[in-house]
Amino acid sequence: MARLIYATIASLDGYVADRDGDFAWGMPGEEEHVFVNDLERQAGTQLYGRRMYEVLVAWETLELNGLPGFARDFAQIWRAADKVVYSRTLAAPMSARTRIEREFEPAAVAQMKAAATRDLTVGGPALAAEALRAGLVDECHLFLAPVAVGGGTPALPTDIRLELELLDERRFDNGVVHLHYRVGR
Repeated sequence: MARLIYATIASLDGYVADRDGDFAWGMPGEEEHVFVNDLERQAGTQLYGRRMYEVLVAWETLELNGLPGFARDFAQIWRAADKVVYSRTLAAPMSARTRIEREFEPAAVAQMKAAATRDLTVGGPALAAEALRAGLVDECHLFLAPVAVGGGTPALPTDIRLELELLDERRFDNGVVHLHYRVGR
């Protein structure tokens, strides 16, 4: 069975965006981007909430000429993946290989995992929280930036207890730390 993997960039105090919605402090450098590319390359399907999808859909039509190789690589990974966007408001997909689902249904996601030959990723903290609450997430990759923002959108849900087993860690040259966890059941 395929794994459902949640990967996110967060501040050291655990937020993906500050109180104003800003996340520029978390923009990955080349070293992290290459690492994330290798992580995302393993997934055949990406699950997104509307807000995360609207941030990332720019990769669908971004002109690749002049971009560094790691950015071109990410665009190709994005474009090749199947995407499921959970939204009650989007009328239609804004990218190829994308379908809209109106409700997050844990049983349907469990069926996707069981049928998949490649891993799935879940993007966006709100959707990831739903998947974590439903017991569907198998692994978390947290990229902790060396900044504390004092509040905002939490990377992990605050209303459940998660037992995590550390599988790996890595420090990047700019002070970002990657922590790879298996989610306990």
